[in-house]
Amino acid sequence: MSKHRVSRRQFLNYTLTGVGGFMAAGMLMPMVRFAVDPILKASEGGDFIPTPQKVSEITAEPTRVDFKFEQQDAWYTSEVSNTAWVYKDENGEIVALSPICKHLGCVVDWNKDKANPDHFYCPCHGGLYTKDGTNVPGTPPAAPLDVYPTKEKDGFLLLGKAEPRKGA
Repeated sequence: MSKHRVSRRQFLNYTLTGVGGFMAAGMLMPMVRFAVDPILKASEGGDFIPTPQKVSEITAEPTRVDFKFEQQDAWYTSEVSNTAWVYKDENGEIVALSPICKHLGCVVDWNKDKANPDHFYCPCHGGLYTKDGTNVPGTPPAAPLDVYPTKEKDGFLLLGKAEPRKGA
């Protein structure tokens, strides 16, 4: 036996402190897990989003491609709809452009302005872009349309996150 004896009061103090510590840990662990879980969770898909557009059906004429994907903001998951203008250039490479005007964020449309055929037209302030997404000088947009990186999988088009055009 030890020379140092534990009094009843010390024993009760040690016991209550230990039990209280276990109870506090039991309450805090779920809260810590709730806060840290989204950070530790691995993303399933990757950076490319599948679209319903078959690569074999893409032509030299820009076509509007609508696609949906799930977006997760912390603990909230929502389905987001997005759009791209897709066509094949002179080299047969797929070009996917964002439809968001760089002036004020309106949506551009292909070949809708009778005065400027074969251009992307922004109806908000008369902005014009050429077929490759370059802004026409003298119109409101100060930068070219953003470009989606593209991939093909099982004959369907996959789009990455829209990026500003190189050199813009």
